[in-house]
Amino acid sequence: MTSPRVALLGLCLESNRFSPTATKDDFISRYWFEGDAMLAAGRAPVSPLAQEAGAFIRMMDATGPWQPVPLILTSGYPSGPIAGDFFRMTLQRMVDGLKDAMPLDAVYICNHGAMVGTDDLDPDGTMFKTIRATVGPNCRIVVTLDLHGNISKRMVESSDLIVGYRTNPHVDQIERGEEAAASLRLMLAGLADPKPVLVKLPLAPASVTLLTADGPYADLIDLGQRRQAELSGAILNVSVFGNFVFSDTPDNGIGVVVTGRRDRAPAEALAREIAKQAWADRTRFKKPLTSLDAAVHLATANERRPLIFSDAGDNPGGGGSGRTTELLKALTDVGAPRVLFGSFFDLPLAQEAHQLGLHATFQARFNRHPGTQFDTGFQAEATIVGLHDGQVMGKLGLFQGRELSLGPSAALRIGDVTVVVISERSQTADPVFFEMFDLDIGAAHTVVVKSRGHFRAGFAPWFGPEQVIEVDTAGLTSPVLERFKWRGLPRPIYPLDEDTTWQVR
Repeated sequence: MTSPRVALLGLCLESNRFSPTATKDDFISRYWFEGDAMLAAGRAPVSPLAQEAGAFIRMMDATGPWQPVPLILTSGYPSGPIAGDFFRMTLQRMVDGLKDAMPLDAVYICNHGAMVGTDDLDPDGTMFKTIRATVGPNCRIVVTLDLHGNISKRMVESSDLIVGYRTNPHVDQIERGEEAAASLRLMLAGLADPKPVLVKLPLAPASVTLLTADGPYADLIDLGQRRQAELSGAILNVSVFGNFVFSDTPDNGIGVVVTGRRDRAPAEALAREIAKQAWADRTRFKKPLTSLDAAVHLATANERRPLIFSDAGDNPGGGGSGRTTELLKALTDVGAPRVLFGSFFDLPLAQEAHQLGLHATFQARFNRHPGTQFDTGFQAEATIVGLHDGQVMGKLGLFQGRELSLGPSAALRIGDVTVVVISERSQTADPVFFEMFDLDIGAAHTVVVKSRGHFRAGFAPWFGPEQVIEVDTAGLTSPVLERFKWRGLPRPIYPLDEDTTWQVR
């Protein structure tokens, strides 16, 4: 038997429809790999490549001969809809590459699953369907997706297997990439003939309720894994997608994808069981936030354990600008003690700090350049206490072992608040954002991060779940869904529409 020819490609983007359009530059600035450069990045011990893609490549290497056909694999940091012309151009280049590489035994797609286009509400589905039409019905298509994917019928019908993350914060990308490769080996050996089933619910919770350590979403993940183990090999994969509500599309809503190894019946039964539990637990997908005033009071309290605040309304990892000043201003106004604040995305401010040099004191002007409606200006006297080129490697959680390019970065001290300023937008999900300046996280009274949930894994050595405060701040990722003017969500949908009814078919 000849070694299988497997094409590798991906266009990863989590789209927040309220954020600015994602263009080619947004992808180039994060990573863009073609041909042998993709294989080199996947096999390297440290690279910016999606960890699941690297794990897929290494697992295929370890499990037998194969002929990789690397085409294009790129990712943009979470932002707005992908520009339609750029999407079509990239997809056409992928199609051309697939045609040139035929015949193929399989295609591996590494996407996020919550991409929206300026003129296409389901570009992931468009991409999968186009690839299926190109390679034909007998070529296996295996996909890995983030658990925040908005799963469409086209995505499932156009692929053989969709493998979603099972952890949030995301720390299992390597395992999911390995699973996708191992499952593909089973298919190619004739030991599996996948039968995927999708059940969608009119339930679109905010991401703050989709943690997997505990809570309603964790219970769904656990149910799926227990049942898969009990069904003696009948199920190839169980993936429960929590949706990304800010994509604001007709395909939003929790999606349960269960793939039978050879038969649909057990997959259908299990998908329905998981969906029923999700709907029965729908009221648990609500979570109170801490008001700004209450957070400021906590920050100034003396006798308490250190706390970590999530600036929940401004999560760059969900399309937030990384530039809202509401919480920063409130903390500096009251003189909150021993605060580390990370990270503020402001290229002009970071550049000015580098020009002035270490230990200089100056009037720091935040948001002097245009931004979103939430990116209000703020000015304060600051001392430059740290400078860095922003080239670092992640240490814990989401970014562990990955190269990060944060651009020229600075640490500015305003009173007793030390603010990290970066030049490339990124959520502060890793201690390296502070430690690159030798800032002592353990000595802080309060740490503030512009991150929704991934910081929980990155900062676990210092803060347990009981020390996490999610602050109700304004911004493009506010978990208070009633604040947004929704255009694309299927209505009625819970929790926006309390009287939503649903029964599994």
